[in-house]
Amino acid sequence: MPWIEQRGNSIRVRWDTYQVDPKTGRKIFDGKSRTDWTAQDAYDYGLDRESDARNGRYVARSDGRILFKDWAELWLKAQDLDPTSVYGYRKKLRAQIFPEWGETPVNEISTLGYQVWMRRLKATYSENYVRGIRILFGTIMDDAVSHRPPLIHESPVPKENRRRGRYVRPSREDKVEVPTEDLHQLAENARQVWGLTGYVFQMTKAYTGMRLGEMFGLRREFMAGNWPESEEDRKLREYALERYCGKKPMPVMRVAWQYKYVKDPDNPDEKGVPTLALPKYGSVRSLVIPPFLAALHEELLSSHDSEWAFPAMGGENLLTTDFNTYYWKPVRDGCDERTGRYARPKLPAVESFQGKRIHLIRHAHGPHLEEDGVPDIAIEERLGHVVQGVRGVYRKGTPKMERKIVRVLQERFEKAEASRSGSPRG
Repeated sequence: MPWIEQRGNSIRVRWDTYQVDPKTGRKIFDGKSRTDWTAQDAYDYGLDRESDARNGRYVARSDGRILFKDWAELWLKAQDLDPTSVYGYRKKLRAQIFPEWGETPVNEISTLGYQVWMRRLKATYSENYVRGIRILFGTIMDDAVSHRPPLIHESPVPKENRRRGRYVRPSREDKVEVPTEDLHQLAENARQVWGLTGYVFQMTKAYTGMRLGEMFGLRREFMAGNWPESEEDRKLREYALERYCGKKPMPVMRVAWQYKYVKDPDNPDEKGVPTLALPKYGSVRSLVIPPFLAALHEELLSSHDSEWAFPAMGGENLLTTDFNTYYWKPVRDGCDERTGRYARPKLPAVESFQGKRIHLIRHAHGPHLEEDGVPDIAIEERLGHVVQGVRGVYRKGTPKMERKIVRVLQERFEKAEASRSGSPRG
């Protein structure tokens, strides 16, 4: 039961927190005093605090005195995350969050202080960058509330659905309609930059929508003509042989890996180690491809003996090269004629991709399939997206949908080649 004490002009109440000091084994008591309390007010306050303590709702003032940087480090160690995610979180913490809140006790972070900080960040950095910081900071503070014993009563980070201030329309990267002919021009430019491998690389990306890391990690055993016979998983191999190599065969390849740098979370300044990892969101999948692309895969594999489907010009994996500078920029932006040992003709710029990321090729794949009437569930599965809600539970791509994908992509290829028949070819 709580007890009260008269202390000068104030009344102090003490109560049992139902916690024990692990160092001394003694019970922990807490207290509070006010000058405007009556004895009954103080006693009732103490009863409420003991009720909270018995029911797991009590937050001792000493609990929240942990510095934010110390709480964030404990929080990060407790998360089951991909090393790349841990590295990304540490970058945000070191760059923006620790300088602002690192030396502040968790229970002294206020909503107004947070909002002033957010407004300053939004005036300086991109919307996506600030959004990532807000989500990380909010998650850490939410977990301080749900921690047992809790460090704070509630998070100082207001929920985003309770909008304040003027509405600002979200900004998105400008995307233009991509004609299939432009994708073919990219491939022709790539043929001049790095030969048959470059041409097949660009055509594969254009007609599958694969992510760049998945292209880097594509091994020859997963290319059309080798897979599914090369599949080590017996059940998957038998299923794929029946589905893709039966009465109505379809050319098919397998997205099993991505190749990326995995950084040591405890050494964020190091470059990292090239590693074969599961595709983003674990989106391992089989991709049907049109006959022309299957023929290109066969031709490419017979031209080299590398373990990688698309080796760099020096034979190494493309991940370890400066891909953007030497492989993508001259393909998208064009370049002047070059003579000598590394001679190549003048290459035209591809207007819809000038100055843009190669990832936008993936963005064009879905709309192209939609234009040709492919069901959206088949498109989402092909791109490796997780389909949410009831639609993701009860709907699934079928062989009939896949045969339609093969047909419309072959038709799109033939139509684009016919329209480009008068243009220069490599």
